[in-house]
Amino acid sequence: MNLWLILVAFVVGVMIGAVGIGGLLLVPAIAFLAHLPVQTAMATALLSFIFTGVLGTFLFHQRGSIDWYIARPVCTGAAISGFFGAWANSRIDPHTLIFLLASVIAVAGVNTAMPRSIERPPVFSSNPGRQQILLFWIGAVCGFGSGLTGVGGPALSVPMLLLFGFSPLSAIGASQVIQILAAISGTLGNLRYGTIDFQLAAVLIIVELLGVHLGVRIVHALNPRTLRSAVAIFCVLVSAGLILRSLNIV
Repeated sequence: MNLWLILVAFVVGVMIGAVGIGGLLLVPAIAFLAHLPVQTAMATALLSFIFTGVLGTFLFHQRGSIDWYIARPVCTGAAISGFFGAWANSRIDPHTLIFLLASVIAVAGVNTAMPRSIERPPVFSSNPGRQQILLFWIGAVCGFGSGLTGVGGPALSVPMLLLFGFSPLSAIGASQVIQILAAISGTLGNLRYGTIDFQLAAVLIIVELLGVHLGVRIVHALNPRTLRSAVAIFCVLVSAGLILRSLNIV
């Protein structure tokens, strides 16, 4: 096992626990350091996100940091669409869609970084029915994108929830749950249409879980303003990484 890959997996785990985003780093690291095809790297990474999601959800729920009103519809949408994303991955070139997703994430990051004199309420706060429908479709987009690209659902759900006005901690908490369902749904598709390196996945899962535990401790020690800035920075970095991938640079 490549020690650099182990280090990347640990950092990914910390990022998942702290800001809900980290999967983008793991896919190119697996492909480059383990010398695996990109599709296999995507499928292997996605399998590991099932387990990081379970631990992250448990640790966030222990601290009362998961708003289930937000998490339930997002997860429902992700669970339905993740399988179709994995199916699409086996049949189309995802580079154009990756570029579009990167643009959404970049806008969300910039929007999150903008100074605010007052906090704006989330979209449709006065209409719970419409808000639940919106959350369902956010989940559906995130699940499909996760299955298609191998990037964990949180890399998409956190920026999109922030874009629609939900708080960073609520977005990160919900992302831990969506990570489970999006990864399970996408992995079921990969078991049928893709290839998973189970031996490599087992090692990566152990290392990532250690990182998640540290990341959750970090995020709950930050004040809201620092957390918002950290999430904004990670959104921009993830967007840049996705654009590089869409251009076949990484």
